[in-house]
Amino acid sequence: MANYNYKIIKYSIIQLSLWIGVSSVAQSQDLGEIQIAQEYWIRGEKEKALSAYQLLTRNPDNITLIHNNYFNLLIDMAKFKEAEDYVERVMRRNPNQISYRLDLGVAYVRSGDVQKADRYFKSLIKNSSDDVFRLKSISDYLAAHNLVDHAVFTLLQAREVSHNANLFVLEMANLYRMQGNRDEMVGEYLNYATQTPGNINYIKNLLQVLVSKPEELESLEKLLVERAQKNAGVEVFSDLLIWVNLQQKNFYGAYIQARAYDKHFRKETSKTLEIAQISLNNKDYENADKSFSYVVREFGNTPNYLPARLGLIQAREAKVRKSYPVNKDSVRYLISEYNSFIFSYPDNSNSDEAQLNEALLYTYYLDEKDSAIQILRKLIVNNRVSQLLKAKAKLELGDVYLLKEEPWESSLLYSQVEKTQKETAQGYDAKLRNAKLSYYKGDFKLAQEHLNILKEATSREIANDAMDLSMRIKENTAFDSVGRALKEFASIELLLYQNKTQNALERIGALKKEEGDSILSGPGAESTILDDVYWLEADLRMKQGEFETAIMLLQKILDKFGDDILADDAFFLQGDIYEHHLGNKAKAMEIYREFLNKFPGSVYAAEARKRFRQLRGDFNEH
Repeated sequence: MANYNYKIIKYSIIQLSLWIGVSSVAQSQDLGEIQIAQEYWIRGEKEKALSAYQLLTRNPDNITLIHNNYFNLLIDMAKFKEAEDYVERVMRRNPNQISYRLDLGVAYVRSGDVQKADRYFKSLIKNSSDDVFRLKSISDYLAAHNLVDHAVFTLLQAREVSHNANLFVLEMANLYRMQGNRDEMVGEYLNYATQTPGNINYIKNLLQVLVSKPEELESLEKLLVERAQKNAGVEVFSDLLIWVNLQQKNFYGAYIQARAYDKHFRKETSKTLEIAQISLNNKDYENADKSFSYVVREFGNTPNYLPARLGLIQAREAKVRKSYPVNKDSVRYLISEYNSFIFSYPDNSNSDEAQLNEALLYTYYLDEKDSAIQILRKLIVNNRVSQLLKAKAKLELGDVYLLKEEPWESSLLYSQVEKTQKETAQGYDAKLRNAKLSYYKGDFKLAQEHLNILKEATSREIANDAMDLSMRIKENTAFDSVGRALKEFASIELLLYQNKTQNALERIGALKKEEGDSILSGPGAESTILDDVYWLEADLRMKQGEFETAIMLLQKILDKFGDDILADDAFFLQGDIYEHHLGNKAKAMEIYREFLNKFPGSVYAAEARKRFRQLRGDFNEH
């Protein structure tokens, strides 16, 4: 109430200042009295302010200057009958001033006579029905005084008399929001979107803020389906259906809606291609495959075809990488697909990207590093290749040299990209790789110097990676400034990166020893590194197809470090293994359901909810 009164006072002071500059009606003595009355009110001396205002009301010329303050002072002091009598006197002098009439209704409300106020407002609104814009002013006044139900009634009356069901849609949406009437609010925004399709992104931005909970998104989806079925030719509803599925991370649903959108509206740019790329970026490779395949089939001889064909190979490559252990015959098939694409479109920029992907397959899955080096070097010296792709090729070539145990070559290439791509994502990526290189070598001080800069990187992913590695270094050098356990852990990570799996496993076994001579036996060491050791080994066992062992290691993280940072990762990964590698859908559903109870704020929560619903059959195509 105090804040509301302050706004009223401020408004009145501004009003008075303007009036002083232009009016010559009131006498200078009255002007001084008005200022004194306002000062009393500002200082909270209500009785003195009341007396001053009562004297001022005797001059009708003062009313426009003191009305708001005087009326609100009477209400604030619970002098409701006096307020009613005062407003009625003012109304008799100014019968056409609607704000005074509305003030009388406010006095009824504040006095507690709600029924009388309701009858009064409805009568006043109906008597103003001949002027739609006057009704709009009434609604604005009522909303400003928190009489939202009456404000809604007013705009509904305006719609009725104008025979326009979409009149003042944004204003009505805002009133429903103030009421907490979410369904009606959303309906109004949808009406606005159909009226002005060009503002569809504005509506999406609003809905993203106002409709974010899972149950709210589900409700919105049902409403959109109903509207789309009734209005098959309205593009807005189809577009929003795609959008709401993406908000739920339901990429299959988004694919179904995008496919229908493309069939119906046949735009130059395929919506399904857009969904395919979003699915790929979000690691939903199955639906990326479906979406890219559809575009390849249906959009031949259009600008959509080439990126779809390349994306299809990339999606299938990602699926192969996620199939543990990786099948080398599948990798060679992917290389042949890339080669076919490159041969068919040798001068297209997409072919350059295809060559980069091919080099990575040779590097990480076939252990044919020389073939990868040859491809990457050709890209780097090719004048036709974009500077961005050349920078990527240099970064990947640096990684290949790291695999070949030539870290100085790696550092040189990373530093070149840092220098040529300053303040870009590639430049930050190069600095991160240099930081990791220092970390692998056990030079934690130099690694931290790089990481401290990267915490401010524009790329959230790079900044997060830098933050995670920096935190690991700090935690594991707090009790041991030399970081013996961390050095051993980092060297194991490097062995795994270099595909020296057996050697890495032996070192992991030694690192996990609980005897007194273990480097984990120092104070605090186990709590800061052992969970990372379990996580590292679980990942390795997964890649070898030892899924039961991986689950056991993840469970150790949950049992020993249930409140630590890796707990939600470990729990979610268990569900992923049961779902995608062991084929136990019931167990996966159980884990996802329990995950949502235990880790509702996790970054995996939305994905867990989506997977649970998929396994339950919510997204099946009918």
